Amino acid sequence: MQKSFYTVITFARLNARRFFRDKLAIFFTIIFPLMFLFVFGTLNKNSGNVSFNVALLNQSNSSYSQDFTSQAISSKLLKVNKKITTLDQAKDKMKRSQLDATIVLPEGFGDLSKDGSPTGQAIVYYNQSSEQAAQTLTSILQQQFDATNAKHIKVVTPLSVIAKSTQSASLSRFDYTFAGLLGFSILGLGVFGPVNVFPELKKQGILRRFHTTPLRVWQYFVANVISQGFVGLFAIAALFISSVMFFNLHMKGNYITFVIFVLISIFAIYGIGLALGGWAKNERQAAPLSNLVTFPMLFLSGTFFPRYLMPEWLQTVSGYLPLTPVVDGIRLIVTEGKGLLDVLPQIGLLAGWSVIIYLIAFRVFSWE
Repeated sequence: MQKSFYTVITFARLNARRFFRDKLAIFFTIIFPLMFLFVFGTLNKNSGNVSFNVALLNQSNSSYSQDFTSQAISSKLLKVNKKITTLDQAKDKMKRSQLDATIVLPEGFGDLSKDGSPTGQAIVYYNQSSEQAAQTLTSILQQQFDATNAKHIKVVTPLSVIAKSTQSASLSRFDYTFAGLLGFSILGLGVFGPVNVFPELKKQGILRRFHTTPLRVWQYFVANVISQGFVGLFAIAALFISSVMFFNLHMKGNYITFVIFVLISIFAIYGIGLALGGWAKNERQAAPLSNLVTFPMLFLSGTFFPRYLMPEWLQTVSGYLPLTPVVDGIRLIVTEGKGLLDVLPQIGLLAGWSVIIYLIAFRVFSWE
């Protein structure tokens, strides 16, 4: 038994060394997920800064229209394209989706009435593709004009609404996205790693030479799982540290619980890679099959967008995919501070999949 364990540790070390010597493997396992992290993190970070690309055509000579134009140009809400001077130019830009809308201040806009208040009606032009943005912009402008009207005309408002904070901590959009990014990383680590490595080892005849030794299949599998677990923790640590440092990730759960669940997830998902890579004789067989297995999980397991946006029947079906409990479990631990007992349903589903996947992997694995 001690000899078998020594063999497992030896091969685990060899696999880990092979990984860190393979620049391509390092790129797709560590650097590529980090690139996704920074892309999604930057998008989520900037999503709160709403702004509109507009053209502003002032056809009035009133002082109010001049003040309005100056405020609009300096506003963070509006990004005014100063190069556009005619409505035809603006319409051409809107057709190409280079502008969200065009604000026109017609002649006489802002002229003073008898009581000294500015009058007029601004026009917001938009295309069908930017209808929602134009409606939002119109509502914002109307609120601004209402505030100006209130200074000149006293209006009784019997009905009103106020907002009150619940004073409870809330999650940022990145906190929610982080679990999906980790799921994407674990899937890439568990599937594309062995799918790329095993056919190459078969092609070079290395696995055939392993087969001539006393090495058993289960020893080789366990060694790969151990080495991949180590590599996986290294990759996840890089993602986690980057998220905390650059995107202020708020970790609600326990770190030990998080590490345990990540290891369970890597073990389960890696079985898929073992089955695909162990069965495939070359890259031409491995690549299409791995894409056929992974792409549905990427889009249906809540990796890039929430599952509650799907139809109910699809939510039910996608709930049983191997990657779904990974993403759900990480999200519960990181964003809601749940413990291992709380994620037992996810662990149970991963355990069930592990049994099925590894039975298939043992059955289809070939040394040549």
